Amino acid sequence: MRKSWWKILCVILLVYAIAGGLLVKIPNAPLLEETSRNLFYHVGMWAAMFVLFTCSLVHSIRYLSKSNLKNDIAASQYASMGIVFGLLGYITGAVWASYTWADPNNPGFSFSTIAREPKLIGTAIALLIYFAYFILRSSIQDMDQKARITAVYNIFAFAMLFPTIMIVPRLLPSLHPGQEGNPALNFKDVSPEMRMIEYPAFIGWALLAVWITTLKIRINYIKEKHFIK
Repeated sequence: MRKSWWKILCVILLVYAIAGGLLVKIPNAPLLEETSRNLFYHVGMWAAMFVLFTCSLVHSIRYLSKSNLKNDIAASQYASMGIVFGLLGYITGAVWASYTWADPNNPGFSFSTIAREPKLIGTAIALLIYFAYFILRSSIQDMDQKARITAVYNIFAFAMLFPTIMIVPRLLPSLHPGQEGNPALNFKDVSPEMRMIEYPAFIGWALLAVWITTLKIRINYIKEKHFIK
């Protein structure tokens, strides 16, 4: 029971976030309107992605320190689930943008504008770097060599995560919230009632992501039991 408290917390937070996300009153923000409810999903998915990639990094460093195959398995599973939640965040963001940024009456402000959005391009690059992590793993047959080389690569992939998603897109013209002159969303557009749901939702999605990953790790421990010390 003591080990399962965070799983119970995960369920409670997600139920609270989903129910609250449907019932909370949304501020009358230009362009966004009711689409603001996607905040609890889109940003929450990417929050979970960052948590998973951080866990993957920690296990890669542990492997380089202790050479325990369990850490390599955990690193790869956290990275794979991080990609899944990154794609979910990317998709929910692209769909959200298609309802708020694209204007079918303006040929110059269409879905092609969204496709050139620096934030989405940067995220795509970050995810491709992590996809390459798994291509590298599949190209090396020796388990110890694969674990050691990909652990080093994983550190590089994590180091590239923040420039591609957080830094470079802010240096370029962008429609994404947080950019100067952005008409879509600013700090005042998120009401205190929304923030009471926003942060629990972020924690809930992150816990769910970790929960799923721990199950995958256990399955892989069973598959690789002959190689694990």
